[in-house]
Amino acid sequence: MTSVATLQPDPAPIVACTISRDVQNFDLLIDDMEQELGESWGDLSFDDAVIFLGQPDAASLEFVAIAVNTKDEADLSRISEIIRTAKARSIKVVLIADQLSPIALHQLLRLGADDFVPYPLPDGALHDAIVRMRAPAPAPVAAAAPEAVTEQVATPKFKAKGDREGVVLPVHGLAGGTGASTFAVNLAWELATISKTDAPRVCLLDLDFQYGSVATYLDLPRKEIIFEVLTDTASIDSDSFLQSMLTFNDRLHVFTAPADMLPLDIISPEDISRLIEMAASNFDYVIIDMPKTIVNWTETILTRAHVYFALMELDLRSAQNVLRLIRALKAEALPHEKLRYVLNRAPKFTDLSGKSRVKRMAESLDIAIEIQLPEGSVQVTQANDHGLPLAENAAKNPLRKEIQKLAKSLHDLNKGVEAGKG
Repeated sequence: MTSVATLQPDPAPIVACTISRDVQNFDLLIDDMEQELGESWGDLSFDDAVIFLGQPDAASLEFVAIAVNTKDEADLSRISEIIRTAKARSIKVVLIADQLSPIALHQLLRLGADDFVPYPLPDGALHDAIVRMRAPAPAPVAAAAPEAVTEQVATPKFKAKGDREGVVLPVHGLAGGTGASTFAVNLAWELATISKTDAPRVCLLDLDFQYGSVATYLDLPRKEIIFEVLTDTASIDSDSFLQSMLTFNDRLHVFTAPADMLPLDIISPEDISRLIEMAASNFDYVIIDMPKTIVNWTETILTRAHVYFALMELDLRSAQNVLRLIRALKAEALPHEKLRYVLNRAPKFTDLSGKSRVKRMAESLDIAIEIQLPEGSVQVTQANDHGLPLAENAAKNPLRKEIQKLAKSLHDLNKGVEAGKG
């Protein structure tokens, strides 16, 4: 390893360098750099990096490996400046992150880091990253390819007429990891594809402004216009609202969470009411993926909802949270009777002991657990990671079949109500 600060004339030019608070904290990175580059690399501290990158000597660099860990999160502004400076000099950036928070990692990647490798480094990970960075830029694609991409993430094609009275179905996880977002995504897709000839118009709103994962589960980008809509609903009409949405496979219309993490109170109950009304007046079903936190506009959505799905599991934390939620709703005289409790990862039919526990839990909480969803196994995680609903990735999965049955019963019930009105 050669110190960049004291470079001497050398037959082997310096083609890369590490940048960190202390490279000795990343000993595996040192080993991999030596294995890949021999003596043709150097090391910089954060303090020296910006200065060196601005000098003519930096022109020979192919890439820099910026190594950061949790202690560096307080210094993100300086690290961000290093990334911007490197990109301005057309120097590739690979980010080596050791237990960095998702927020910090997202921020640094958005600045233009070309690749990301977790630390401790997996075998061959740095080598693969270097190969990817050294690969020539792809040739311009044919004109048909961008059209295919545009089709994948197209905005709704219909005009906003305000001629619908959509059924509003919020989904709220009562504890972390209960599968609320998975349930919301798959319920929305099953409703959107319930008929090949006369399918209802369905939209899915991701109102978890901080950890919303609907875009991930459907492999959709997060549009910057989402932030504009959320912060200025008073001047947004239905047409603008529809243009902020994306369409998944021409069937499901999605209002994703914003690209950046936002405080949940960035939007008021009045703003939420406008969004729900615009959605309900243009869609037959409005599925809402709610944040786990109770916020000042939760009451607005609960009041507007036809059915409010509350997902839980067969454990103590879910039971305690159900009691807290019921107490809070009753104290404010809110319509707690709209809650429909959904037990995810429910015991199998043959698990008599588990079935008995479910019954005792419902009795002790004085609630009815009307929907029990089976364990979807690893196929659920795979579908989410691939950005596909279960129907597209694992159609025979027991969880998918149960959600499909629920969607059909909801649709049949809604058609019956509409027929009665007629």
